[in-house]
Amino acid sequence: MSDNVAHALSGAGGGIVSMALTYPLVSISSRLQVQRNGDGKEQYQNAADAFFKILAKEGPKGLYAGLSSGIFGIAITNGVYYYCYEAVKAVFEKAKKSGTPMSTSESMLAGAIAGSAVVFATHPIWTVNTRMTVRKGVDGSKNENAFDMAASILKKEGLAGLYSGVGAALVLVINPIIQYTVFEQAKNRLAKIKTLGNFDFFLLGALSKLAATGLTYPYIVVKSRMQISQKDDEKYTSIMDGFKKILATEGVAGLYGGLKSKIVQSVLTAAFLFMAKEALFDWAVWVLVLIGARKRIAAAGKA
Repeated sequence: MSDNVAHALSGAGGGIVSMALTYPLVSISSRLQVQRNGDGKEQYQNAADAFFKILAKEGPKGLYAGLSSGIFGIAITNGVYYYCYEAVKAVFEKAKKSGTPMSTSESMLAGAIAGSAVVFATHPIWTVNTRMTVRKGVDGSKNENAFDMAASILKKEGLAGLYSGVGAALVLVINPIIQYTVFEQAKNRLAKIKTLGNFDFFLLGALSKLAATGLTYPYIVVKSRMQISQKDDEKYTSIMDGFKKILATEGVAGLYGGLKSKIVQSVLTAAFLFMAKEALFDWAVWVLVLIGARKRIAAAGKA
């Protein structure tokens, strides 16, 4: 068995760790993204205001609404992404001289293929998670768990409801492309001058996610709003329709609602993810060797 499975397992584990550590920021940024002008006294002024209002009205539980679906979603997302990314990476490296790293264009293509696979495999999970995360601040839904929410969406909106905003999500494939391209290229350059440690991976993960989130944030806002249950007069029929309506009613600022908390959340999540993944990789290899799914002789080096 190749290292693809080990990368998938360590990526899933790293995702779980990072999501668990930063989930309150996920909740806050999600609510700020879907919030519209004119929400009255319940409107969140900024991340700090959202934090205290959620605590006052819903308690600590409100900051962790949808956590189980988020943990499940990030595990599947990262597992699929890393497996596909490493599989494509192996094809490119096999076609070149041994030890030659991927070029920037190859990194971007690998990211595009892996990201597209992730969108189709996991978008319904994130639709459910988004609605659970923002439900009390937006639509007052009383669904108790992810299964109830998924069943409710299927009943009212059909399969299309679970794939609300999938077009924007496919556009956002560019986010991990930017993230992993910056990460891979920066890692390769830094590895030439020093031996990389956990803190290096933490910083590289933070840097790469900062670049990706900053460049793609308006699409993240549109996607989040398309995933929630919208009123007919507020519903976005397409990505461009979403952009036009937000600009018309809220201005440019509407496309960047919750940007600060999202950047903090995304950067910390990515930093913890990359650091945890690198730490968990050797453990994943060891487990695969232990259960006989991987040859011991190959366990010494990473793909």
